[in-house]
Amino acid sequence: MHGLMMDYQLTIPAMARRAEAFHPARAIVARGADGLVHRTTYREVLARARRLIGALRALGVEPGDRVATFCWNHHQHLEAYYGVPSMGAVLHTLNVRLHAEELAYIANHAGDSVAIVDRVLLPQFEKFRRDVPFAHVIVVDGGADTPAGMHDYETLIAAHGEAPFDDRIDERQAAAMCYTSGTTGRSKGVVYSHRSNALHSLALGLHDVNFVRESDSILAVVPMFHANAWGLPYAALLHGASQVLPGPALDARSILDLMQRERVTVAAGVPTIWMAVLDALDAAPARWDLSALRLMVSGGASVPDSLMRGYERHGILVQQAWGMTETSPLGSMATPTHDLRDAADAEQWAYRNSAGRAVPFVETRVRGESGFVEWNGDAMGELEVRGPWVAGAYYGSSDSADRFTDDGWFKTGDIASIDARGYITLRDRAKDVIKSGGEWISSVALENMLMKHPNVAEAAVVGLQHPKWDERPLALVVARPGCVCTSEELTAHLMPHFPKWWMPNAFEFATAIPRTSVGKFNKRAIREMYDGYFTRAAAASLPAETANVHVVNE
Repeated sequence: MHGLMMDYQLTIPAMARRAEAFHPARAIVARGADGLVHRTTYREVLARARRLIGALRALGVEPGDRVATFCWNHHQHLEAYYGVPSMGAVLHTLNVRLHAEELAYIANHAGDSVAIVDRVLLPQFEKFRRDVPFAHVIVVDGGADTPAGMHDYETLIAAHGEAPFDDRIDERQAAAMCYTSGTTGRSKGVVYSHRSNALHSLALGLHDVNFVRESDSILAVVPMFHANAWGLPYAALLHGASQVLPGPALDARSILDLMQRERVTVAAGVPTIWMAVLDALDAAPARWDLSALRLMVSGGASVPDSLMRGYERHGILVQQAWGMTETSPLGSMATPTHDLRDAADAEQWAYRNSAGRAVPFVETRVRGESGFVEWNGDAMGELEVRGPWVAGAYYGSSDSADRFTDDGWFKTGDIASIDARGYITLRDRAKDVIKSGGEWISSVALENMLMKHPNVAEAAVVGLQHPKWDERPLALVVARPGCVCTSEELTAHLMPHFPKWWMPNAFEFATAIPRTSVGKFNKRAIREMYDGYFTRAAAASLPAETANVHVVNE
């Protein structure tokens, strides 16, 4: 016996219809590359999205065609977010921080036919454009400076009337695609459906997820070219939240100015951004009024305890989220359950420091070397997930079977444990966990503790090949301005918290830590920089097995 409910399609056009009916006047605020702020509304953005559809159809774009964007966060990019999927085409956001060779590979692999590009990014775009057979290039803010053979965005959409959104789209059709950052090989394509985006947007608005409300003004510092800006453009559209789009100015003062002026209530970004913002806020706490801010969400990397406590001094709640490009990206949120709200401070912080509990419809399990492990908070293994907005395969990839289990779960590559309440603690990435003498050392745990030291700004820990112990930890440390760190004091800082054999065998001090295109520590690059470090130390008869080697980068 089947249910007798309507077969209502969960699509982006359906979300847009709701926005136009219930919150057409809600504000969209975008700061351009020139620093000027542009104010518009959902009504105007969706009308312009329909004009974009008309323009793209005139250029020959058909359902299923991929339309690439190479843009910062602004209202034209938002129009592409809504318009391209609503005509049955596929939005493909290109990461502006990737190397030209990688971008050419990604655009070719995806089969992009049209590109929408910011004028300020044209020099970067030209480095790979000749290697990709784009049929058309559309330049945002091109104006009179639009290069020959390209289309100015405003001129193009002004020449076309509003085309209707396609209400015949099947919810399982592709809506958008994004490629992983490719830190362990070629980037892989994740293809989001209309259905997955709609359900993910609903989840972001759940009370206990505590992310998106109709009353919110949301600042997405996370780029729109990274995992659909964490799904915020679609969730805000569905629930009626205002959006604040920062453009390319992502320095701390520019972000704080925007948060104050627009009375931002929710801000979302990676920890590295919030570290810089906290430093600016600490330096001049009276300069900015952030009293409207109810929540700062941080994800993409482990959030140091010191960062959350730092914002607590200013009365700002920082909440961790966990996810991946493959999970759309929200997988879990560190929202306290009702029985934790009255718990002792230490217990509450233990849960705030976790990756949280899986959001509704995302299921989790941990697989150890001998099978699935108990949810006791201690047993570790690889985290596996499944759900309606979790990737079930990579686009056009024949070598991704090892990322999916035989029964259809996605293998995240994260080493984790789960406690009896269902809270996930990420111990490390599988490729970053340090295997020393047959035992595991968590690089993330060491990093978080190092960053609690008052003189440390940032720290990354990697495992390097060791002639006796297989691998041993090396810590790359950046000191706070005007501060000095020594290997001896950092070891003393770590010792009360970890076994002696966890202690880094060496500390390197530098002015910056290499990062990936999405702002995470680039541990592959660090390992390459220090390849052979302990082997050379052993050859030079240095006591690298049990003592710290203090080498300062010039």
